[in-house]
Amino acid sequence: MLSWLKRKKAPAKAYDANVLEPVIRSSICTGEKVAGFREKETGRFREVCLIRTPDDLDAFRRRYGVEGDIPTIY
Repeated sequence: MLSWLKRKKAPAKAYDANVLEPVIRSSICTGEKVAGFREKETGRFREVCLIRTPDDLDAFRRRYGVEGDIPTIY
């Protein structure tokens, strides 16, 4: 077995759910989707990763420990 092919699971990175909420920002024109966090108080969006496939969204969920539905903003 090739042990160098095994990848460790990255621990979930923490975000403060009282200050930030996970959202997906989608472009109306191109349909490009970006996952990130929006500050609840100011509405400022912080981009984390580009979503090209459902696997990218799953990776975002695993990395930050996000469960449930993620709202989409335009």
